[in-house]
Amino acid sequence: MATGKDPGTSTAHAISPDSGTHWSAEGAWRVAEGIHRIPLPLPMDGLKAINVYVIETPDGLTLVDGGWAITEARELLDRCLKEVGYGFGDIRRFLVTHVHRDHFTLATVLGREYGADVALGVGEKPALELLNDEALDHNPFVDVLVTAGAREVADQWVAMQGDDQPDTSIWAFPTTWLEGDHRIEVGARTIDAVHTPGHTPGHYVYADQQDGLLFAGDHVLPTITPSIGFTVPPPETLPLGDFMASLTKVRALPDLRILPAHGPVAPSSHARVDQLLAFHEHRLDLSLASLAGGPRTAHVVAQELPWTRHDRTYPELDLFSQGMASMETKAHLELLVAQGRATRAEGDDGVVFTAAG
Repeated sequence: MATGKDPGTSTAHAISPDSGTHWSAEGAWRVAEGIHRIPLPLPMDGLKAINVYVIETPDGLTLVDGGWAITEARELLDRCLKEVGYGFGDIRRFLVTHVHRDHFTLATVLGREYGADVALGVGEKPALELLNDEALDHNPFVDVLVTAGAREVADQWVAMQGDDQPDTSIWAFPTTWLEGDHRIEVGARTIDAVHTPGHTPGHYVYADQQDGLLFAGDHVLPTITPSIGFTVPPPETLPLGDFMASLTKVRALPDLRILPAHGPVAPSSHARVDQLLAFHEHRLDLSLASLAGGPRTAHVVAQELPWTRHDRTYPELDLFSQGMASMETKAHLELLVAQGRATRAEGDDGVVFTAAG
């Protein structure tokens, strides 16, 4: 997830108002009439949990996101659904915000087993095609890290995680592709499916304007900044430009209560969007200032920037976060190029960026 500094309450200590306890605490927490939030565990992840939202309807359940396809998450979801009188067989549909494994993989496994519809943005199709490609013989994120100038980090990722073929049993294609902005009937609710590319190309948020709720996925997070650039294959558009445009799009909606994928329920989408936009404008300025010292790869620039709310130096980050930081910095530098504030050139050690004129 995100690596940028953020002014809010830390995710590690955040209390969610619906539970009155830490946001990742086990339970089916009621966030509105007929809607429960169930935090599910994440392995090897500093975020600890992902929030899955359960919407009750007369015909069964609709879940926003599904969790990571691991035994611990599946067992906890089963246990928490039973607390509110349901089971896996009551799930009729998953509205998945995006293709990252902590959101998509348990949804597609349960959808296949129980016949539930799994809906996903069509912008995620290239990622699923890549992950299901039998010719794929290496970790696809290695290529992204190399273009960012982080070849040593890429080599260490491979040494740490291995270079095995993705498990296609958890990367099945969805039953429904979402395209464009449209409305979805969920029982008596009318939910706006809003395409918000940036974090991934096919990211969607789901807005229940009547009840003032935003199922925000990883687009608007209350205590951290969503990661940018952590997607394969690399999109043809500018991820950070897409993300900021999508934030502006969500800002044009009414002010909604944020139901995030990670972190506590938060009161104002408008306030948080404003913070996120200001944050990235500041990071763009910091990235450009780094280029004043001469041509640099994203990896070199990342090492000159502060990270996390504690302004940690790059060497203080764990290996995974170092890779994320390099990819996110590259997204900022590519947007500076599009704005005419920097130039780029392909080099043997990755893309090299230079401050313009």
